[in-house]
Amino acid sequence: MNFDISGAKIFLKIPTGIPFLGDFLLSETLVVSWIVMAIITGLCIFLTRNLRVENISKRQAIAELIVESANNLVRSNTGGTKFDKMIPFVAALFGTSIVSNLISLTGLRSPTADLSTEAAWAITVYVIIIANKIKAGGIIGFLKGFTQPIPVMTPFNILSDVATPISMACRHFGNILSGVVISGLIYASLAIASSALFGLIPGVVGDFLSNIPILQVGIPAIVGFYFDWFSSAMQAFIFTMLTIMYIANAAEG
Repeated sequence: MNFDISGAKIFLKIPTGIPFLGDFLLSETLVVSWIVMAIITGLCIFLTRNLRVENISKRQAIAELIVESANNLVRSNTGGTKFDKMIPFVAALFGTSIVSNLISLTGLRSPTADLSTEAAWAITVYVIIIANKIKAGGIIGFLKGFTQPIPVMTPFNILSDVATPISMACRHFGNILSGVVISGLIYASLAIASSALFGLIPGVVGDFLSNIPILQVGIPAIVGFYFDWFSSAMQAFIFTMLTIMYIANAAEG
């Protein structure tokens, strides 16, 4: 069974000459991430061309539906319009996540199957969380929060706070990677099963059919419906919802 789970391919390695930075790696994850950004950018340009107030086109209707859905998602989970400023960030995060997850349907390796992608998202969200906490209670209030309800809880509160981006990144990454691995194993196993099954047929017919992975047709699509569609959409939604709740709670102090 020829199935490789060694990770993203490295296309180019450029030495930076800086010891603590290491080499610049042009990886498969980075290239596909650029493709995802190009797809989203192109889609945004396409949907927002020739906007009108009356007699809107179907393209504009779709664009307005997306904007309205993003508005409702944030407002319904924060209790009003107070957090409208984070709607663009949430919409961009959700869009990037779901396109990155679903791009595996084209045969490309999903960027979200690489922990570095989710780690970058989670760190960005964590910085926004910290900024909102400091804005709400000041630096003194932010630091004092680690001593609540009693000072002896300080190490545990710090650990809990740092665990936020780690849990967000690992949850998303783990679910996407497991889907990639399981789908790949099933696909490769069906090729072996097809060869073994049709190899039982004697003669030239058996030799011919055993070299055709017939069982790979149709069956992987059923598994892919869950891992590539349902699970991908759910993980994008969960990551976005956690982002909204964490930031809203931090801003409330």
